[in-house]
Amino acid sequence: MQFEYIIDPVAIEQESFRQIRELTDLDGLTREQQQVVMRVVHSVGIPAVAERVRFSANACEAGLQALASDCDILCDVEMVKQGITKRMINKEPVCNLNDPKAAELAKERGETRSMAALELWRDKLAGSVVVIGNAPTALFRLLEMIEQGADKPALIIGMPVGFVGAAESKEALWEVHKTLGIECITLLGREGGSAVSSATCNALLRCNRGEWY
Repeated sequence: MQFEYIIDPVAIEQESFRQIRELTDLDGLTREQQQVVMRVVHSVGIPAVAERVRFSANACEAGLQALASDCDILCDVEMVKQGITKRMINKEPVCNLNDPKAAELAKERGETRSMAALELWRDKLAGSVVVIGNAPTALFRLLEMIEQGADKPALIIGMPVGFVGAAESKEALWEVHKTLGIECITLLGREGGSAVSSATCNALLRCNRGEWY
């Protein structure tokens, strides 16, 4: 069998983003916001999700500055951690989900490991970029911790996926971010996931490196 398809990776990427620009309304977004939205669309293959991406007032600026300073990148699951492009960072992202301490604490409290793992972030939260792509309970817990006085990340990328709590956790983030004084990027609704959230972080990292699409 012979199939006709593009094999040049550069050509594939260029054509992908050409189509995304053609199919997505990016009017009114800053250059950096456009890069994020296009990466989100690229991750899910659905141009319509662009309408549900939300940015707090200084989200991109705060994220760019923190990442340029080699801040801690805190991830809720290993898939998010592995999705961060390693050539663009100098410090390994952090994921404590599989730490035995998180499992012990989760059992003791009767909660998810994703929630318990956030306790191990406490000394790293200040000025970090938090990337949550899987666990709504982690996003809810993070908001609770900040409301109770925990240090604030420079940016929260909150894009958990699913049917139980996912849409609600992102709506909560968007509703309270001003009250809590936090910067955030989120994708409202059920859609999201590890690829979308890590792609959002990667978009900011690319902007810092001058890679624009």
